[in-house]
This record gives sequence, structure tokens and C-alpha cells, in this order.
Amino acid sequence: MIVERKVSEAMLNQPGNTPLISIHNFGTRSMKLFAKLEWCNPWGSVKDRIAYYMLRKAEERGEISPDKTIIVEPTSGNTGIALAGVSRALGYEVEVIIPEKVSEETKEVLRILGANVLETSDDLCPRVGVGTDQCISLAKSMVASNPFRRRKKLKEYFMPNQYENFYNFLAHYETTGPEIWKQTNGKITHFICGVGTGGTITGVGQFLKEKNPEIKVIAVEPQKRHHIQGLRNFEESATPKVFEERKHVVDRWIRVSDEEAFNAVRRLAFKEKLYVGPSSGAVLHAALKIAKEDDGSCVMIFGDSGDKYGTVYVDEFHIFTHKELEKIIGEARFLNNCLKR
Repeated sequence: MIVERKVSEAMLNQPGNTPLISIHNFGTRSMKLFAKLEWCNPWGSVKDRIAYYMLRKAEERGEISPDKTIIVEPTSGNTGIALAGVSRALGYEVEVIIPEKVSEETKEVLRILGANVLETSDDLCPRVGVGTDQCISLAKSMVASNPFRRRKKLKEYFMPNQYENFYNFLAHYETTGPEIWKQTNGKITHFICGVGTGGTITGVGQFLKEKNPEIKVIAVEPQKRHHIQGLRNFEESATPKVFEERKHVVDRWIRVSDEEAFNAVRRLAFKEKLYVGPSSGAVLHAALKIAKEDDGSCVMIFGDSGDKYGTVYVDEFHIFTHKELEKIIGEARFLNNCLKR
């Protein structure tokens, strides 16, 4: 058992040190745009950072161990995948609770990684809002069953709870923020990020403002009843504790519609050969708006690639044909392989 765990841990690379690339085909001469490609993390998204921190810190505190604990987490996708990947490497069972309308690709990845996938039904899914709030309630009820499970000598549930966990913030304060500062040689003037739990924007934002209070931190919020997986509209859903406690770091909000976000996804594919998730499209749209008003150096968080959204892009929103998508994926994989060398 000890040997198997050491082998698994050897397979787990700590997330971080992702590429920062220039986005230069959108005519923003007075504002330099840079994208932090978070899909280059081991499990494919910005959420890898917090999954690693939340589980490792819980282990250090003695709260969890593979022989006594089942990891359970409500998610709209990427955190579940990250936790499934990290948990598999560390030897934990994991149960992920997702809205039923999360993309089929996301569900498939979760199952491949060995997660037990539980789905909740809600017309608002997969938007962060009522659908994900329902997932949170189910996860908390499972954790509440621990006294019974303890009496029966069953493994107990542990919910990292990305919405309230301090290490969601700290992961980005200690890794993502310093990386961006170093990669830009401290010349960043604007930081733009979509908001789901709020860990990325508050962690990075606080670090950058401690380095230079003049840096502008811009939050991207989707429209009501949106279809941008991973982002949260604060008028239709609860504000996560992680964000509520540190929301003062945000200087400005920009609201983005589904149409604007998905159009930006298509433009990135054809202009930059980048195949991104819808939240990255939303962030680019916001950045282009800022670029019309100001100058400087702007860093955007591109949270994940488009790999989990093919059916959404082709069958639901029709932003690509099947033939276009096949070509785009091939070009994007070539670029990603070059970036990882």
C-alpha cells in the first residue's frame, strides 16, 4: 500500500508555471494583451491549483487519509476534474456532484478519472447559480451523514468546499500571482479574470496590488441565465465566501453575454489558433473592451481549453461546423505541444 501510494504521488506534478503568451491579432496596439494558459496544468484547467492545495493542506492537518476518506465536491466541471485527477494520484475515492446539463465531454473525463458522478436536475444548469447551489446542498447533506458512517465503520466524506476554502484563495496568491508578476517583469497594468468561486481573481488580485496598487483588477460576470460553464452571475446566485471576504480587490466589473463570449471563442480559434473554453471567450471580450479605453499591459486568465465543449459549440451554439472544429483542434494541439516543450 505504501509503495503504491509513492508510485501514485510520483505521477502528480504540482500545478503551475503555465505559459503566458501574447495575443496580437486583434488590433489592440495601445494595450498589449497576454493570456495565461491554465489548461497547461496537469489536469487541464486553472482549478488544478486549488485542488492540489485543498487536498494537500487537508492531509497536512491530518483531516483526511486514503483509507478513511471519500472526497466529495459540488462543481460545474473543472474543479471536479482536478479533484478527481489529484485524488486518483493520491489514492482517494472521489464523488463529484454536477448539474445534469454539464457537457457530456466533462462527464466522460470525470468517469475516466475514476470519479463517481452524481447529477442534479435543474433548468438553470450548467450555469453557476441555482444548479450549482443545488449541488452544494447535496454535498453538504452527504457530509452530514458522517456520524452514521462513523458508527458503521465506513469511510467518511470530506468536502474541500471550493466556495469557502481559504486555500482556494491562497493557491492563487502563492502561485498564479507571483508567476504573472515574474512573467511580465512587473509591467502588468491590468488583470482580467472571470469569477466563479472568486479564488483566482482575489488571490491574484491581492498579490498584484501588494506589488503595485495601481494595477487594475477587472472581474468578468456573465449575463443572467447564461451558458458559460464555470462563471457566476451574482444577481441569480449566492456569493461564495471566498469572494465575499476579498471582493475589495476588484476595481471594475464587466458583464458579458453568451453571444459575446462564444463569438470571442470563434475569433480566438481563427485568429490565434487557440481553442478555448467559453469562460476564456468572455474574458477576451472584456479585455478588448478595456483595450479601447486604456493602454498598458493586460493579463487574462484563460481557464481551460475547448476540449470539453465540442458538442456545446457545434450542436447547441453552432459557432463551428464539424469540419471547422476538426481543423481547429488539430492546430490547437500542435500549438499546445510546442508550448509544453
